[in-house]
Amino acid sequence: MKKQSHINRVLAIALGIMILGCNSGGNKSKQSTESVKNQTSSMQSLDDLLEGVSTAICYSGFRSGQHPDRGSGAINPSYDETKEDLLILAKDSNFPLIRVYDSGENSEMVLKVIQENNIPIKVLLGIWLDAELSNHETCAWLTEPIPAEKLAENKQKNLEEIKKGIELANAYPEIITAVNVGNEALVEWNDHKVDTDTIISYVNWVKEQIKQPVTVADNYKWWVDHGVELAKAVDFVSIHVYPVWEGKDINEGLSYTIENVKDVQAALPESKIVITEAGWASVASEFGERASEEKQQQYYHELMDWAAKENITTFFFEAFDEDWKGNPDNAMGAEKHWGIFTVDRKPKLVMKDLYPELE
Repeated sequence: MKKQSHINRVLAIALGIMILGCNSGGNKSKQSTESVKNQTSSMQSLDDLLEGVSTAICYSGFRSGQHPDRGSGAINPSYDETKEDLLILAKDSNFPLIRVYDSGENSEMVLKVIQENNIPIKVLLGIWLDAELSNHETCAWLTEPIPAEKLAENKQKNLEEIKKGIELANAYPEIITAVNVGNEALVEWNDHKVDTDTIISYVNWVKEQIKQPVTVADNYKWWVDHGVELAKAVDFVSIHVYPVWEGKDINEGLSYTIENVKDVQAALPESKIVITEAGWASVASEFGERASEEKQQQYYHELMDWAAKENITTFFFEAFDEDWKGNPDNAMGAEKHWGIFTVDRKPKLVMKDLYPELE
């Protein structure tokens, strides 16, 4: 949290205690004491939640046969398909806040559908950044340097993407609650690396042009090891935590997540934290028996219960399975199976009680 906000909260708590001391000690006093106790025992304040909610979801609507641009054009979901997805997520206010990853045609469709149909969903808008540096020495799947001309082309694409993100944020101020600049563009293992100082300059540019808060999403460990300067630029720190990717089974899932968050909080004590990705694959050749619908269900409920208690907005990854992702020859790969719904929009175990009509 920001320093002034922290001081204000301390003063408010102190004032509350003084008022309690003047009270007669009846039920009202006990309730107020409990309220103060609950507020101070959480890792963050209620004010640190995005849109006042802890439970949120990552959303990308690509269905079987659809995909982003792989070099020969994208095949995007239709208006009606997007509307179907958003109505599923908005049912009974189950997911009033979603995250999208770019400012392209598909994300603009999401915003249009929400607005035209008065769907009660707010959006964390993404600005996608492509590689401006060749990360071939530390990215396992980059086997040779990215050509200089490609990097220059990516730079121009990134500038256009930023302009589009700014345009959308100003066009949909009642829907877009915050804007994220770059997704895992800083970690050493990615294939779309951008220099930290460059991302800071992009963050400052966006902040000058829009009214919403601005953030950057990356792995929790990057924030712990390298995030001090970037944390000063953003309005809140967005972290990704994946215990299952780090070899943990479900019995350590939540405890390891909490450890990750506390590490970030210790490294960046003045920063508000949002978890912009945390999930558990239901099927994964990479994880073996550590991946299952039962374990996904357990992690989801444990994580969301904890996030509510600690006032940390948490975007579960992700809404729907996406079979375009990962190795096309491996149908059991983890990248295809993070959804809490299947690619056919059927609820997995974790969602069956909430969506019996979709089974």
